[in-house]
Amino acid sequence: METTSLQAYLTWFRELLGATIQIYFKQECPFRSIRDIPLPDVRKESELFGLPENVDLSFEERIILLLALVPHLQPQLLDIFFIHNKNFDRPYTEFGGWHGLSHNGFLPTGETAAFILAGENVEKRNELTRLFSKEHWFYRHNFLRLEGQGPGEPFLSGQLRASEELLSRIIRKKEFKPDYSIDFPAKRLVTSLEWEDLILDYRVIAEIREINTWITAHSVIMDSWKLNRFLKDGYRALFYGPPGTGKTLTASLIGKQNGIDVYRVDLSMIVSKYIGETEKNLARVFDQAENRDWILFFDEADALFGKRTSTNTSNDRHANQEVAYLLQRIEDFPGTVLLATNLRSNIDEAFGRRFQNIVYFPMPGIEQRIRLWENMLPKAWLTYTPPGFIGQIAEHELSGGSIANVIRRCALQLMSGKKQQITPALITAAIQKELYKEGKL
Repeated sequence: METTSLQAYLTWFRELLGATIQIYFKQECPFRSIRDIPLPDVRKESELFGLPENVDLSFEERIILLLALVPHLQPQLLDIFFIHNKNFDRPYTEFGGWHGLSHNGFLPTGETAAFILAGENVEKRNELTRLFSKEHWFYRHNFLRLEGQGPGEPFLSGQLRASEELLSRIIRKKEFKPDYSIDFPAKRLVTSLEWEDLILDYRVIAEIREINTWITAHSVIMDSWKLNRFLKDGYRALFYGPPGTGKTLTASLIGKQNGIDVYRVDLSMIVSKYIGETEKNLARVFDQAENRDWILFFDEADALFGKRTSTNTSNDRHANQEVAYLLQRIEDFPGTVLLATNLRSNIDEAFGRRFQNIVYFPMPGIEQRIRLWENMLPKAWLTYTPPGFIGQIAEHELSGGSIANVIRRCALQLMSGKKQQITPALITAAIQKELYKEGKL
């Protein structure tokens, strides 16, 4: 992004704001209309603002986009709206604006945009509202939106807010990655591993391939083949099976393969004992993810998506309302949602009917465990083990996660100085401790 190009737009916008005030108050102005003000070079406009493909800014869209950005780039440009109406000793209503918590400059609203673009023309003002609808690319591609209108207040009184993605592209010049917080209780899953490191049953691999195919080809399926008439947007899959069998790693690798961020929703910050709070917390996650190309991953999903109960108490009714709300949000979510649980029977049956795929992750068999041990044991350690040793330790029924725990325990023994070098006895002892921890001894 070229700073000089952005500066040229801000200079043009300053002139436009001045002309807007002059024309409205019938002062001397070199222009009859703000549309007469020459635009800066727009050849790199798409690159400058990171516009969606095949989008050319209209005059109105350009003004609204700059109006949303100016408080973050040159807030002093909006000081012109601090003019007081001397007749009533108060700000001009038609200017709009809202007050921030710490920022003492002018913050624009939809009314501000309407004043610049429509003035007192009611028809133009009404037409302007379509630019803030959920169907417009401003909203669909998460560029900006109006929000914060109080109950019964005019639609255009909402705060004109640039999205974090837009600000990240313009100011920080990098792709936006939300931070884990109370407002966004989800963490981005990343992994340095590859598919070759994940040892899965061939049937599981076939199911995962179907999910990857949907992610890469859903636009053809839905749009080119016109199946959007019959199929809902989005894809929902349930992973279930014993702990440590690769459910979370699979979710990470699906995102990695397709260049999509995977966010693991923190259920500890979602679930609340207070009525309505769980739904609000979930809404924050779904609202932020709705227009982004993300995968939402719910681990230990039965904490949220458990079976509904008979409504004997108000708590039962509240719990059932939560499940019903989840059903609706997941069904309406246009992206990919992956849920993971140890026991499929813990998931409400109504969810099962809404999954496009249900994938069982079994405990690895003897051949898979051999491959896991061969992949995970450091090659230097193998020089101290006799031939056939991996086949012997693979007889123990352990998941990939449990094998990783065994190797970690061995490494800690070596680093603590209790052992000089790895030995078969050390590995076997670590396996026995892991089996004991899992209740298998």
